[in-house]
Amino acid sequence: MPVSRIPSDVFFLDRSSGRALQAQLRETVVALLRTGQAAPGATLPSSRKLAAHLGIARTTVTLAYQELVAQGFVEARDRRGYVLSQSAMPELPRPIRAEPRRPGAPDWDGFLDMGLSKRRRVIKPRDWRHMPYPFVYGQMDASLFDHAAWRDCARQASGGRDFFDLAGDQAAADDPVLVNYIRSTMLPRRGIRAEADEILITVGAQNALWLAAELLTRRPLKAIGENPGYPDTLQALRWCGADVGTVEVDEHGLPPERIPEGTGAVFVSPSHHAPTGATMPVKRRRQLLRAAAERDFVVIEDDYDFEMSFLEAPSPALKSLDRDGRVIYVGSFSKALFPGLRLGYLVGPARFIAEARELRALILRHPPGHLQRTAAYFLAQGHYDRLMRELRRAFAQRRSEMQAALRGTGLSIAGAARFGGSSVWVEGPPGLCSNALAEALLGEGVVIEPGAPFFDRFEGPCPFFRLGYSSIASERIAEGVARIAKTVRRLRPMAFEPGRTGS
Repeated sequence: MPVSRIPSDVFFLDRSSGRALQAQLRETVVALLRTGQAAPGATLPSSRKLAAHLGIARTTVTLAYQELVAQGFVEARDRRGYVLSQSAMPELPRPIRAEPRRPGAPDWDGFLDMGLSKRRRVIKPRDWRHMPYPFVYGQMDASLFDHAAWRDCARQASGGRDFFDLAGDQAAADDPVLVNYIRSTMLPRRGIRAEADEILITVGAQNALWLAAELLTRRPLKAIGENPGYPDTLQALRWCGADVGTVEVDEHGLPPERIPEGTGAVFVSPSHHAPTGATMPVKRRRQLLRAAAERDFVVIEDDYDFEMSFLEAPSPALKSLDRDGRVIYVGSFSKALFPGLRLGYLVGPARFIAEARELRALILRHPPGHLQRTAAYFLAQGHYDRLMRELRRAFAQRRSEMQAALRGTGLSIAGAARFGGSSVWVEGPPGLCSNALAEALLGEGVVIEPGAPFFDRFEGPCPFFRLGYSSIASERIAEGVARIAKTVRRLRPMAFEPGRTGS
């Protein structure tokens, strides 16, 4: 039965969530109404009593109550304090008698392929942020991000003119402010010139890669990827029906002469190979483009992480050397800003982008307009450039710490971006299984990324793993690496005996 006076003990605060206390109080009151636990007219605890119960400032409770009054959920009454509003009572659906579940559930194995749930992928522990030594790639360090500037840009994008401009259905169109910034500033930094109709905003680089794969596989396609390489690219191609092969990379990335005959598309990350960090020299890039022209295939260039250049300037993008319109370029803001942003872009011939736009419209119309405009303001007002300078400074220090910490451990750096980057690719002793290593390290508070998912094929245990340094503080790197080395020695003690390889 709904209560007429709401006791203080129905309120609680999750201080570990990082969410505003006022917001949590308001949500509790709204939930009481929606679930029928309290009826209109029920009296809320006094601000003094509730503040004492929760151990917070009385002002916090008062402000939460005042906001509920403004929203119409609560009324202020003389001598009674705050009560739940009659007008805020939700219309509850009539109860429906539950029918017993009948036997004969659908045979989902018959309806679905079920292969996606078994795909190779890099899995990060959900609680990695609470680990003391998170060598997690592609995640942000909140201490380096200018949250106040982002919030200010979001506020600008919520202003009257912007809000009503973006609130309508944009059909398949993108935010012209963001497209213009990409066209006038981001792409020229990579040596690329493009018109507005040659650019498509996507939900991150992964969405861009999938759109390209889906469009190219409408006809039978023989596609080539890198080995090792970004696992989701190969999985997407296979899911879309492509005949997929891989080419072994070397210290300079993918060798064009190893691309087999009959190839229709090559998916490559020339500026910063995933996961080794290898950079394809300009001479090899020209070789690849010549091969594409002579043998009539297209190239999809994943240019992630190019902003993290603190050792030397990055090489020009492969797309910048393209004179035949054979390169489809994939860029992303998610790595540079924060991964939850999920904003990327495709650049290619206008005809290709027009088809990609229509395909995207069938799936999700367009990425959220407000998010696009917020990102556009953050970029255009110089916050992005300032953030890049800060990240390069911090990552240069962390990379130096990582290299120093790995010396003498028996672990070798098998790959790292020549111009900087935000991770190193590490090889352990022969016979080491990096999956087992990652599992054992969780008990030490260390998170690494095992290497096996990056390989299309690898015989025996995979001794490779990736150590990211974008989300770990510089002062924690040495101890984290020491714990890794200690655990490796425990798992493979024979490899470190005198005369053994890997010592």
